[in-house]
Amino acid sequence: MSLPPVVSLTDCADPNALARQSARIATLFGSTPTVLPLDGPDPEGAAALTLLDLLRSTDLIGGPSRPVVVLVNIAPRDGHWPNGVPFCSFQHGNHLVVSTLNQRVLAPLATYLGLKEVQVTDVREVLEAAADDWAELTPAEIEEMVRTQFRSLWYAPLLARWLVDGHPVPAQPTAVRPSVAEDVRIAVVDNFGNCKLDRPAAELPGYDTAESLLVRNRLDGRDIRVRCYDRLPDVPLGEPGITVGSSGVGFAELVIRGGSAAEAFGLRQGDHAFHLTS
Repeated sequence: MSLPPVVSLTDCADPNALARQSARIATLFGSTPTVLPLDGPDPEGAAALTLLDLLRSTDLIGGPSRPVVVLVNIAPRDGHWPNGVPFCSFQHGNHLVVSTLNQRVLAPLATYLGLKEVQVTDVREVLEAAADDWAELTPAEIEEMVRTQFRSLWYAPLLARWLVDGHPVPAQPTAVRPSVAEDVRIAVVDNFGNCKLDRPAAELPGYDTAESLLVRNRLDGRDIRVRCYDRLPDVPLGEPGITVGSSGVGFAELVIRGGSAAEAFGLRQGDHAFHLTS
C-alpha cells in the first residue's frame, strides 16, 4: 500500500526534536516528511495561517489529487491542561489532519473552510484500544506514552498512521468555533519582509482600495497613514501599502514594494499594528 506524504507543523523546533520527529514519521510512513518549525514569537498565529494556506493549496486542482497527512503540534499557551492538550483529527477533502486541540489554530478553518467539528482522542483510551485489536503494545509501553510530555513525538504520528490504515480509533466529536473578531495581528512575516495579516482585506474596517488605514510604526511610536490597494503591482515602488496578499482567502498584507515593511515599521510576528479607522 502506498502511504501519503506527511507535512508536520511544530513548535518543537530545535534540531534534536526535528531529527527525532522526522525519523519516527519516516519509519511509520516510509518516506521522509516535510517538517516545518514554527518557532517565532507567536507560533499559534503562524500555525493558524500556515495550516489554512496548506489546506487551501490542495484546492483548485481541476481533477483527482493525492492525499496528504498534516501533523500540527502547537500547544495552546494557556496552561490549562495538566499533561498537554489532547490531539484531534479531521478530514479536509481526502487529506487527514492530526492536530493539537488548539482553538486559535483551528478557528480560521471553521470560518473560511467550513470545518465544523474534530474528533478528539484520549491517549490512554486509544492506545489500549489499539493494544486490544491491531497493535503490539505492552502495558509498560502504553504507560510510557501516556505519561510522557512528548506526545507529539510518540503518539501523534502513531495516531495518524492508524487513521490512514482505517483502524477504529475511539474519539469524541467536538465542535470547532469560528474565529472571533479581535485586533488584527501579523501572522507571518515572509522572507521579503511583507507582513501577512490574519484577516481578509475585505474584513478590515475601513479597507477600500481608495482609502487608507493607520499603521503603528514601532520604531518611533508614530501612526502612519497607509493607502489600501487591490494588488501588489498597484503599490508604487518604494512606498508602503495594504493589499490583498497571497495567503488565506484574500487575506491582507502590509507591504513596501521593493522593500521590507517589517523593517520599516519595526514589526514582527504576533504584533498588533493597526488602528482600524479609515
